[in-house]
Amino acid sequence: MSAPHLFVDISAHGFGHLAQTAPVLNRLLQQLPDLCITIRSDLPTARMQARLVAPFQHLADSSDFGYVMHDAMCVDLAATARAYRKQHADWEARVDREARLLAELQPRLVLSDVAYLPLAGAARAGIPALAMCSLNWAGLFAHFFASEPWAAPILHQMLAAYNGAECFLRLTPGMAMSELSRVRRIGPVATLGNDCRQAVRAQLRCASDERLVLIAFGGVSQRLPLADWPQIAGVRWLVPQDWQVAQSNCSDFEPLDRPMTDLLCSVDAVIAKPGYGTFSEAACNGTPLLYVRRHDWPEQDCLIDWLHKHARCREISGADLLAGRLQEALDLLWQQTAPPLPLPSGTQEAAAALLPWLTVDDG
Repeated sequence: MSAPHLFVDISAHGFGHLAQTAPVLNRLLQQLPDLCITIRSDLPTARMQARLVAPFQHLADSSDFGYVMHDAMCVDLAATARAYRKQHADWEARVDREARLLAELQPRLVLSDVAYLPLAGAARAGIPALAMCSLNWAGLFAHFFASEPWAAPILHQMLAAYNGAECFLRLTPGMAMSELSRVRRIGPVATLGNDCRQAVRAQLRCASDERLVLIAFGGVSQRLPLADWPQIAGVRWLVPQDWQVAQSNCSDFEPLDRPMTDLLCSVDAVIAKPGYGTFSEAACNGTPLLYVRRHDWPEQDCLIDWLHKHARCREISGADLLAGRLQEALDLLWQQTAPPLPLPSGTQEAAAALLPWLTVDDG
């Protein structure tokens, strides 16, 4: 039997899709050490290498755009509508090109998180395909655009692509996805990090009573005005390097050279928007989290409900975040009793769902 080949399409709409996919691929590689993986994504190769334990071929391209964003919190609906209408203006030709690409690569299986074009292309090429995510673009498209007169044919094509897959592995927490016909619900997926807080504190030369708070808004830019925030005694903010914050109470987290999940395990709290990767990893690793709601993002309610059951967390307002009025929220967060850690059982469940397609005999 030849080495199995898996084609994976990972959306670059933030980093959450990679956070969902990487643990599953790592688990698969434990069971299939000779697995060949081709990943198509617009995410940087180095970021994927930091999450994946084995080599892969990277096709630096994208088959979806998710949503056009003003920033990490707000969708640009007008630009998103234009992008979807452009993408579907020549939909059948796009599907034909996708089918030819997949036929040339000859994978045994296609896995998409969560673009629908590779699912349509795989169906046309006669290659099995599965989708996996906590959301799907058809559900979000219907939320934002279903009432528009031009939307129905596009939504029909999106749903046909998703429903043409062998199944859709819907992660917990996740949207209901009643619009899809082949949904299989599985548990949470998250990477478990290593607690390296002592080493991180030594790198940062922290005072003995200093607490570290990581500000993590994912892969979409969202710079906060830390220079205007009031000082909070005993708190140091860990922020992205490209924010270029030069203050004694702030440190860039990239020079620490730690995997993000290890860093998340090593801080005293995280501040984030609702997103699957950050929420699931904070809960499964026991890290307290403050969150600010996103404007009209339909996935967030199921994420927030789940987080309140499985983690120490509190909501903060956008106004309080921008003004840095966070001391009371942090104090109350740290006073909460930690619930039992949820297990990322979906990682093994997803790998088990993929495995039969990759172990069939070619001949």
